[in-house]
Amino acid sequence: MAKKKKKTQKKQVFKIDRDCIYCEKGEDPHYKDYRALRKFMSDRARIYGKMRTGLCTKHQRRMTVAIKRARHLGLLPFTPQI
Repeated sequence: MAKKKKKTQKKQVFKIDRDCIYCEKGEDPHYKDYRALRKFMSDRARIYGKMRTGLCTKHQRRMTVAIKRARHLGLLPFTPQI
């Protein structure tokens, strides 16, 4: 007898439909505005993903670069603060 293969169920991913706040304002994230960039970081100083922030792909990439620049200049932490 031939063995039957089990069908694997696909995991459903639900996207949250949000408008990008930077597209609505018509501006880009900037490293000097570190207070606004903190909203896109966890308490462990990790950058949230696009699904969690609700940003478009273009602004998510620019936001990541802005956070990294602010970290390099000492405006944002690399590691969580105790």
